[in-house]
Amino acid sequence: MTRTVERVKRRGVGDDAADLVREAIFDGRFPPGAPLREVELAQQLGVSRGSVREGLAVLAREGLIRTGWHRPTTVIDIEPEDVEEVYALREALDGLAARTAQSRIGDSDVSHLLALVDRMAGETAGRGDATVLVHLDIAFHDTLYTIAANQRLTRAWQAVRSQIHLFQIRRVRDGYLPYRDSVVREHRQIIRSLQGADPQAVERMAREHVAAARQSLLASLRPDTR
Repeated sequence: MTRTVERVKRRGVGDDAADLVREAIFDGRFPPGAPLREVELAQQLGVSRGSVREGLAVLAREGLIRTGWHRPTTVIDIEPEDVEEVYALREALDGLAARTAQSRIGDSDVSHLLALVDRMAGETAGRGDATVLVHLDIAFHDTLYTIAANQRLTRAWQAVRSQIHLFQIRRVRDGYLPYRDSVVREHRQIIRSLQGADPQAVERMAREHVAAARQSLLASLRPDTR
């Protein structure tokens, strides 16, 4: 029988390379603007240049790096215009995700979200690890999209997720104390709204949460706006 579609491709070395470089970007080992050279990465990762090239293509699709003909491949710089665009999109997506999740959320979902917030609280009890705290923050929102169970909405979130992750890390590193003081409270408020019966209220809460994040990051990028 003639196949009309391609076989599912197994995860390859290029995907593994993308995971490792992405982690290094999030950890700050490759800061914004840093060059990413195929030869050096291949040596460091112990893989071929072809696998590195495949991995960098994944990161380019995620918006984490910039590349092109006759120009170096670099980690994206975080400019105010990028923040405005990405967070405007995120505000719309998160509002819809929260509103949709409210109609589907169950007790086990609430327990999972609360457990994530409890872990956030544990990180904020001391100086904490900013990278871990942001991972927990992103995991919370990943869970909201899973609860919402809208595949197209989830794909839209995943298209900007890596950029949001990087932007949030920058936000926390530039203003850890304000983030520490708000992250647990705001996420608990979202959970309470999800347990309520007002879809407009939960959407508004989710949007306000994103708007606050955007303003905090923009303030660090534009010192004159403080």
